[in-house]
Amino acid sequence: MRKSREIGRDDSWEGAVVDLSRGLLDGSNMYHFAEVRVGEGEPFKVRISRRLWKTLAVGDRLVKEPGSDPAKG
Repeated sequence: MRKSREIGRDDSWEGAVVDLSRGLLDGSNMYHFAEVRVGEGEPFKVRISRRLWKTLAVGDRLVKEPGSDPAKG
């Protein structure tokens, strides 16, 4: 996976989930991630809440509006 730039809080996008993962990046806190493909572009990884992560499956749509967290769409 390659990132051309960081995804910011003020960005907006809509895409399909291609992978879900989680990890103890700092050794004590569990972080949840979704890998999202927008259109035909390269997938990118975004951090999401545990509550949202538990409701998602590969193929679900995520929508990100400026100033808000990603949501199931």
